[in-house]
Amino acid sequence: MHFDITHTDILVVGAGLAGLYTALNLKPLKVSIIAAAPLLNGASSAWAQGGIAAAFSEGDTPEQHARDTMIAGCYLNDPEIVRIITNEATMRVRDLFNMGVRFDIDSEGRFIQGKEAAHSTNRIVKVGGDGAGRYILEKLTENVLNSDHIKIQAPYVIFDFAKNASGEVVGVYARKLGDNKPVLFCAKKIILATGGVGSLYAETTNPHQIRGEALGIGIRHGIRTKNIEFVQFHPTAIDVKKSPCPLATEALRGEGAILVNNIGERFMTKTHPDAELAPRDIVARAVAFEYKKGNRVFLDTRQAIGQKILTNFPTVSQYCLSNGIDPVTMPIPVKPAQHYHMGGIYTDSFGKTSLPNLFAVGEVAGTGAHGANRLASNSLLEAVVFSGRVAELILNLDLKENDTSDISLPIKVDRTYPKKSAYALLRRQMSDNVGLLRIQHELESAKKTISILDHEGHFTAPFTNYAHAAIGIIEAAIARKKSIGAHFRVDDVEKITL
Repeated sequence: MHFDITHTDILVVGAGLAGLYTALNLKPLKVSIIAAAPLLNGASSAWAQGGIAAAFSEGDTPEQHARDTMIAGCYLNDPEIVRIITNEATMRVRDLFNMGVRFDIDSEGRFIQGKEAAHSTNRIVKVGGDGAGRYILEKLTENVLNSDHIKIQAPYVIFDFAKNASGEVVGVYARKLGDNKPVLFCAKKIILATGGVGSLYAETTNPHQIRGEALGIGIRHGIRTKNIEFVQFHPTAIDVKKSPCPLATEALRGEGAILVNNIGERFMTKTHPDAELAPRDIVARAVAFEYKKGNRVFLDTRQAIGQKILTNFPTVSQYCLSNGIDPVTMPIPVKPAQHYHMGGIYTDSFGKTSLPNLFAVGEVAGTGAHGANRLASNSLLEAVVFSGRVAELILNLDLKENDTSDISLPIKVDRTYPKKSAYALLRRQMSDNVGLLRIQHELESAKKTISILDHEGHFTAPFTNYAHAAIGIIEAAIARKKSIGAHFRVDDVEKITL
């Protein structure tokens, strides 16, 4: 296979918050960013509505933030990782502010902070009401485009790692979208910032480009993973038959919005003491069970928020209005949808993976921060904390050129596979059998179906990478027999509550 070769100091794969923040902090090293889509168009973080959790409020502390994070994660979190992200939260928010991100502030110049589910106090720093992800990415993109040490390579999607004879990752193979032309990007250090696994599911709040390729490639190369069975479903995706699903931020419930079914019942008060502000996994399952009973579910903002939704939550309002829903006078139809991957490629506290020269940050990384269930608005926080730590580590390394004299050849890229029907079937299997409610025989059936699809594709990229990521999640879900957090085994249903 013929391919062009390019070289740089540092290669960042992914152009969301984690990728851009890492690249900006790596100056003066030469950095190339591989992006699957034009900047801002393909990043999950650009769609984040809530904000960043940080203990700025009077009386709040990093220790309280850490406790809430551990409780939400069912104590499967890594305590040291949780300590790091909660202790560094305010520093990283101030760093973003210094980069030009204009967080919402009050008349006295203090950050305005909202409350979201499972937080014990107001702790969410916002931008533009419900536009945190978009506004942060816009400012970081502007900074990246004005940085002479950063080069954007787009649109490319990686399909394999390049390893030398010593087993070190020395680059990535990527294909240029449109012509499938393969390119080898070599670097002294490679940082994965590719996002989660959202579009492995038929119903997701993630962009179409987020398909778990890096996780699948890593699994094929024997990389260590962590907690990949834990997939978070947001309870209030707006049910307007769109893909990806538009999102009604959890901050609406933090402001008093309630969940009701089509017969007017506020069912969350019977489910959990915190009602609509219970941890996400509990709320999402409660909504799913309403649908199983034949009901529909609505988020009612009319009494608690009313007309203010138009100014305080402009993103949600626009989603609703463009789909014929007036959120001031009408309840918003909602359903659960895949939202976030708590696990991923295992990393230490400085982003190192189990493969030499390879780092991971953001949603693709399994830091242990989230345990079995992510606390709201800890995702953007985790991204900036560990992106900053990776950059700090690399800047203090004595970087040397890697030996690329004998590198592995890439997996074959098939120009026609996967067929849309195969990819659609994989996604349907994941949503139906590896979703909110899991049972042994359905997990095994999904694994078998996806394995057959992979075999029929003769193990060619990109489908085999999707398949390996999906099967990895399924195998981890099969191995964990007991329900905990976002992993709900119906086999164990009699022993637990919603």
